[in-house]
Amino acid sequence: MAGAEKRTVGERGQVTLPKEFREEFGLHGGDEVTIRKESGHIIIEKPISREDLAEGYRRRADQHRALTDEMADVSQEADDSLGDVPVW
Repeated sequence: MAGAEKRTVGERGQVTLPKEFREEFGLHGGDEVTIRKESGHIIIEKPISREDLAEGYRRRADQHRALTDEMADVSQEADDSLGDVPVW
């Protein structure tokens, strides 16, 4: 597993996340993480903030708008190229 490091579980069940991981994921003392089990593994995740979630929705909406615009342009180009097309 790339980037894996061994850590010792303390008496109270605490584990220190490697500095490299904390920096990469922007984790600081007092931040919350989500811990869950999956297929026999312990998964620690940084929760998605409302701001990150909103930004993801904005990007997705922008992608949809761009695709809609592109489809309209292609449709207009086809109409211009084919001329009048019978209505079915």
